[in-house]
Amino acid sequence: MDKNTWKKIVSVSMAGSLLFAAGCTKESVKEESISPKAAENKKDYSVKVTDYNFDTAANMFAYAEFELSGEPLLEGLGVDLDILDPKEVDQPAKFDYTAGIEAYEYSEEAMYEVTEKSGLGLHLINGPIVSLLAKTKNQENHEALAERYYELADAVGYPREEIFSNMFPTLIEYSKGDPHYVGKVDTEEYASGDGDTYVPNYQVNFKSLRWDREKMDKVLNPAAYGGTFLKQALWAGDFLGGFHTIDKDEELEGETPNDDKDENVALGVSSPDGMQGMFLVEGIWNKLNYIKQGLFYNGKELTSAGIGSQYDPSQGFVYLPHKIEVEEDGNDMMPNAKSMKLTDSRSLLNDQWLMLWPAAEFYGMTDQRAENPNVAPSFRALLDGNPYPSAPKDNLDKENQNDVESTDPYSVNKDVLLHVFKNMDAMHFNNDEGTFVTEHDGSKQGNYVDTFQAGYTIESLRIFQRAIDGLPVGYASGESAEGLGTEEGKRAIELIKSQADFIMNELIMENGLAAKGYTIGQGADNEESLQAQLGALRGLTGAYLATKDEKYREAARNIYAAMDEKLWDQDVKAYKTGKEEMKYDAYTAGGVAAVFRVAINNLSNNESDKEQPEALEIDTITSRYTEFFDSVIDGPSLEEGMQASEFWDTGDFYLKKGKLGNTDKDNVPQIQAGHGKYGISPVLLPVEIKK
Repeated sequence: MDKNTWKKIVSVSMAGSLLFAAGCTKESVKEESISPKAAENKKDYSVKVTDYNFDTAANMFAYAEFELSGEPLLEGLGVDLDILDPKEVDQPAKFDYTAGIEAYEYSEEAMYEVTEKSGLGLHLINGPIVSLLAKTKNQENHEALAERYYELADAVGYPREEIFSNMFPTLIEYSKGDPHYVGKVDTEEYASGDGDTYVPNYQVNFKSLRWDREKMDKVLNPAAYGGTFLKQALWAGDFLGGFHTIDKDEELEGETPNDDKDENVALGVSSPDGMQGMFLVEGIWNKLNYIKQGLFYNGKELTSAGIGSQYDPSQGFVYLPHKIEVEEDGNDMMPNAKSMKLTDSRSLLNDQWLMLWPAAEFYGMTDQRAENPNVAPSFRALLDGNPYPSAPKDNLDKENQNDVESTDPYSVNKDVLLHVFKNMDAMHFNNDEGTFVTEHDGSKQGNYVDTFQAGYTIESLRIFQRAIDGLPVGYASGESAEGLGTEEGKRAIELIKSQADFIMNELIMENGLAAKGYTIGQGADNEESLQAQLGALRGLTGAYLATKDEKYREAARNIYAAMDEKLWDQDVKAYKTGKEEMKYDAYTAGGVAAVFRVAINNLSNNESDKEQPEALEIDTITSRYTEFFDSVIDGPSLEEGMQASEFWDTGDFYLKKGKLGNTDKDNVPQIQAGHGKYGISPVLLPVEIKK
């Protein structure tokens, strides 16, 4: 997010309103509803929304891939990010704007909708760490959290009085909800912006951005809270991956963990970004303790997890089950769980890798092992006791038997991370076949291999191996470095190779595409799907990056070329998702964005490649990227496309003169004007494309 824009959002009192929701008025929004762009460029296909239920796991996964396919991709290509401007549409080039403004900023704003605005979950005020702080200081929880936010603001040089009001910081997120706003969004002017623009009230006061609690699926699902954790970890790593000067708010890379001891230096790459980073880490810290202390299952009851390094699955599984239903305590403003009921005790592979990936990312950020030289100085400063506690020394050495229980961010995350990793190996990996199966009922493995799930399991294991071996993760997860060679890292590489070999040997069909899946004892499916190609490509590319074995890159290149030839529809500018159909959900959209990224970075033609398919020319890939976003994500009209709404950071500024609703004249409405009486959050919705 542009720190200079946020500087224009001047003081707003935190007071008591920081933590409390308020009612919303009920007036209809009558604004511009027809896109001039759509009217001028009417398409001979439709991209209709098929479902308004918000799938937390799928959305957060997709937006994580959008994020990585945004500014980090452009920066790696040498694009100067400072010249990107949401007001300058398609500049300096259409691909640059699509990736650096649309994909990247869509991903950021959707995260805030879930973790700060909508109320889609339990309130952070009930978090274990907040409760511990309150008890230690003899305070009420709301007093402890407010004071804690002041401490975090001071650590990043952010004015206390400018903290957003009426936030709903989530402790842990629910699996589904209705993303429509329950009342009129407050678009009245809060402050003037550049030229004829202004900052609306809802940008600083979130009380009008709540979702309907009665329409929430109050279920705790690892893929949902894990997918959100992934978004939180990636953005926290970006926001807190440096220091800045307090007087000029200029970013500093940082040389030592003590740089912030200078009176003019604070944590965070800027003051506003640093504040958001602190909100994210505070949420993660509480969430991890909440998960560890009661969301695991031992085959008999919900329980806590022990010390991860000492956990032995052969002595009895302690794992994250698929569904836990929550009965709230009746407090709609700051809901807590009154009771919880286990309703689906299965371990699903999708749940596990969507917890492994973010926990690995956060491990790389919080790693305090002395032998790891690849941790940013600012991350070390973050965990030096102020504002976050350091890990006990016993948890940082090479010995496992002396590890101790601790609630600090590094230790609790390590415990969760190692439980998940060991369970994936013990519960989901079929040693005889050399592949991961999609589910385990607590007693026995299933027999089905889903190609999408298997591929993304490889990618999550790759990030895990990098983190546990002390290699850079986050935006730098493709960089080379010397690793620590841990036993866990070695096992991860073994699993990666085995699964990648299985994809190559068992899942590639005669037409060059990957099969949808494989039933052990029967063989591969005859059915093909876009998701299968995306999973195979992510997995094989991940295996190549982890092992440097060219056979995996070559196999991925062949699948990509086959996918482009057989599934790309030149009329719609999108891939067929199945046999003669185009049905996109957020998992599929996120996978497409990811595959474009790895194709550009790792699979595109170079001089040493014997075959030079046109599909793997960078110009072709970037064209596909922008065409796909235009057709499927943004859609051909304001009522169509996956991205439900947007606001100023993707070009839809609020103007003092003229109609609101779609001021940038594209096909994505402002939040108060799209898909419903009071508008809708900027999230992804499933669509079906028909000619």
